[in-house]
Amino acid sequence: MDTSPGDPAPGGPAGAGSRVASGAASGTASGAPSGRGVPGTSGRRASLRAADRASADLRRGDLVLVRPDEGPALLIQASESVTAESIDAMRRLTGRLPWVVVTMQRAAAVGLDARTDGVMRIEPESLVTEPLVRDLADPLQTIDPAGLAGIPRTVLPADSRDGAVAAIKLAKLARLLPAVLAAPVERPLGTERLVTKHGILSVGAFDIENYDLHAARSLEQVADARVPLAESLETRVVAFRPTDGGQEHLALVIGTPAPEAPTLVRLHSECFTGDFLGSLRCDCGQQLRGAVAEIARHGAGVLLYLAQEGRGIGLVNKLRAYRLQDARFDTVDANEMLGYDADERLYQPAAEMLRQLGVNAVRLMTNNPEKVDQLARCGINVVERVPHIFPANGHNEFYLNTKKTRSGHLL
Repeated sequence: MDTSPGDPAPGGPAGAGSRVASGAASGTASGAPSGRGVPGTSGRRASLRAADRASADLRRGDLVLVRPDEGPALLIQASESVTAESIDAMRRLTGRLPWVVVTMQRAAAVGLDARTDGVMRIEPESLVTEPLVRDLADPLQTIDPAGLAGIPRTVLPADSRDGAVAAIKLAKLARLLPAVLAAPVERPLGTERLVTKHGILSVGAFDIENYDLHAARSLEQVADARVPLAESLETRVVAFRPTDGGQEHLALVIGTPAPEAPTLVRLHSECFTGDFLGSLRCDCGQQLRGAVAEIARHGAGVLLYLAQEGRGIGLVNKLRAYRLQDARFDTVDANEMLGYDADERLYQPAAEMLRQLGVNAVRLMTNNPEKVDQLARCGINVVERVPHIFPANGHNEFYLNTKKTRSGHLL
């Protein structure tokens, strides 16, 4: 059943006109998929913008229409933004009872299922409530799994083309808790009405799923300046930005690396609390300044400062993870209780930045063998792993021990 209520959706005013975010394989305004392909430069740019616009709308609390390759489209809202009014609006707009979609990590954390990759659709047989939606998403809330035992649910593998998988990826791109309220929308009439009458943004699952790869491939050098540092006076900072205007990454080029020899390189994920506030919860600040000093002592090299706060979950979610760590959950468990993987970082941006800087072979400063493997998979020749170890400071022993025992760091 596809209703046509007169009230506008929270995602946009009635009569707002078409808001199809046109990407590389976004299909038509009616939501019909156009198939998959490998987009060229212009196609990648369109695909990036489509996913970026959708993540911005989701982050603002708006409704977004996700069109997968197969099956019905999904009208979604981030669980963090759900209200009683938006739940009712979703029901009226779709004629269906909304579901709650969470990652399998989050499902395991609340006792719904054993951990597997993918997502879970929780499908209540009556109208879901705002407290239940928020409690299913937020690990800082208490939820009794016995109260969920009778609710139907469906597990979808990570490689499923169901819209629920793309919806969770969109929430991650928006750096929100990876959980959404969702209701199916039949194509083409239902999707066309939501886009044209209610001004709800529509985005293809292809554009969401390929955002990270397209962003990395589209990185461009947009600024370059000499910035003397306390640990290295001869430092040049190069800024890289994807063509959708998304998050920028920085390269600190120290000295003049010799193109014929492997370059000493450090990949450093941004850490606002450690790098700038001097937090003692981690060793990030020590590693950052220590790497700059060591590269300068060596004579030349590159430090990539990557916009992947909290191992890719964002600053707000990292602060939420800190609350869990204060309750004696380690960094791995805390991330998974939020619904994220233990490490959400990507290595394609680093590889693309190195290639543009003319660096193809590296001596990688890291204690993490996974970094070596991931960078090599992205086409960079890692000829040597260079240890980069700093002593505990009286506050980060638990953190460092988790790195060693659960994440495989060589400490």
